[in-house]
Amino acid sequence: MEWNSTSADRRRRGRAGFTLVELLLVLVILGVLAAIVVPKFAGRTQQARITAARTQLATFATALDAFEVDNGYYPRGSEGLKDLIIQPRDAPNWKGPYLRATEIPLDPWGNPYVYECPGRNNPNGYDLMSMGPDGRPNTDDDITNWQTSSGGR
Repeated sequence: MEWNSTSADRRRRGRAGFTLVELLLVLVILGVLAAIVVPKFAGRTQQARITAARTQLATFATALDAFEVDNGYYPRGSEGLKDLIIQPRDAPNWKGPYLRATEIPLDPWGNPYVYECPGRNNPNGYDLMSMGPDGRPNTDDDITNWQTSSGGR
């Protein structure tokens, strides 16, 4: 079979790709869709971190309650969460470790959880808090084990 190049064949080959205008139109449409969708998913990430922090506070609360049942008191001081993993000297009835972790985890924003016993907000128990997204204590985004006036629980 002999290859004959006619003008119709040349025209068809010249139209095989997309024009620059068509490519730009597709990019604009993708950009508009991204501008609509991305902010919706970005808010989900922050909400997921808040939920993770609340879940971790609940895990600590369960472990702290188990410690209290075994020893008759909650771990004292600001370093008390470590007592959930390593037996303190003054806890002969310690039956831990009360957490599966080998060290106290950081909150979802990479900050340490704040533990205080006795608590300022819970004087008969303990205060436990994540400083939230801004990483600063005593702000509206704190996640705590006590009820705040702004409902930041």
